[in-house]
Amino acid sequence: MQEYSTEKIKQISNEMRINIIKMLNCAGSGHPGGSLSCCDILSSLYFGGSFNFDPNDPKSKMRDRFILSKGHCAPALYALLSHIGWIEESELANLRKQGSILQGHPDCTKVPGIEVSTGSLGQGLSIGCGLAHALKLDYDKDAPNVFVLMGDGEIQEGQVWEAALFAKHYNLNNLIAIVDNNELQIDGNVLDVAGLDAIALKFASFGFKTLECDGHDIDALKEIYKVALIQDKPVCILAHTIKGKGVSFMENQAGWHGVAPNDEQAFQALSELGV
Repeated sequence: MQEYSTEKIKQISNEMRINIIKMLNCAGSGHPGGSLSCCDILSSLYFGGSFNFDPNDPKSKMRDRFILSKGHCAPALYALLSHIGWIEESELANLRKQGSILQGHPDCTKVPGIEVSTGSLGQGLSIGCGLAHALKLDYDKDAPNVFVLMGDGEIQEGQVWEAALFAKHYNLNNLIAIVDNNELQIDGNVLDVAGLDAIALKFASFGFKTLECDGHDIDALKEIYKVALIQDKPVCILAHTIKGKGVSFMENQAGWHGVAPNDEQAFQALSELGV
């Protein structure tokens, strides 16, 4: 497991946001809001000392597994994998283009480091449960961990809660669900769309250990992942985030859920990110 300093992880997050803006501007389509909100969650996970992976071998036997259930936020994952070296940085400009390995949603047959092809929302936790259960059958107490990142809008899907029942029933203590709680989805505020509140209490009622933190506080994220790994039951981390984090005119704006920045907007965004 690699554990970088807080400042180094912040730098990685900023580089991810820069690459997200560049990718989406080049593609002319995509999802900036949720991609920007989850950068700190991802960078802290992979480089905060709690996620086991081999930078030289994305298929190492005892690696932990990560599933991006909110697959439309693939640009954030691509930016992270580029930092690791599993995607050439020059390839990022080909996002969503014909023949590119970087589809609008993650494709596990094309990109190293992607465990599961995702995109249809609500399915990632079910897949994560299957993986976690299989790994426990194979390795018992030494089973690798499975992390699943979902959006708060996504968990309006009923399948999520069926998976939660399964996780508790089979005591999947190697399963960590993370909710990117930015409170917005494509149609507006999550509470207005489906009245989904008390997320932590809901997961707790399904038998999960629930933890909450600021999803942009690197130190808090590093610590909460370490706490999650020592629980004797499945875990749900509720990470409170800002949609469009890092770009002033995108922050807390549902309209930036799935709209790519034009050249002028990209220039402003990159300037704010220090380019």
